[in-house]
Amino acid sequence: MKTKSTTILCVRRDDKVVMAGDGQVTLGNTVMKAGAQKVRKIYKDSVITGFAGASADAMALLDRFEAKLEEYKGNLSRAAVELSRDWRTDKVLRRLEALMVVCDKEDTYLISGTGDLFKPDDGVIAVGSGGPYALAAARALLEHTKMDAKSIALEAMKIASNICIYTNSNITLEELN
Repeated sequence: MKTKSTTILCVRRDDKVVMAGDGQVTLGNTVMKAGAQKVRKIYKDSVITGFAGASADAMALLDRFEAKLEEYKGNLSRAAVELSRDWRTDKVLRRLEALMVVCDKEDTYLISGTGDLFKPDDGVIAVGSGGPYALAAARALLEHTKMDAKSIALEAMKIASNICIYTNSNITLEELN
């Protein structure tokens, strides 16, 4: 049975970055959990990470990413590049089915299941089954309102949860100023 779950959204505005994730985990057509926490602060609360995909795979990647942050003394860019490199070359990592969004005060990255590393042009990125809906909503709100990053993330996640059956409105939000 294929696992589907999650919407993770990262928004930047006015020197603030916010990452939000829903709490729903679905197995097939059954909601297995409504309150999962897929967004969290790591490395001395200076980095936020969110993950989508198979839970065990995502947790394995999170552990490896935290180790890279420690190794590179909190340098997000270097840690993301090195994890991405490992993902492409390690036989075990290549089999993991997960995506990670990571950010600090300056940068945001998506590390994909193929070991690719993406940095969004506009500081907004979303992944997961509701990602396209949350991304579209966040971009529209950024363009046409003066809402702050937190308000945009919450409203965009609410919109995604009303459209995507694999996303709920039980939102976890983390913010860096």
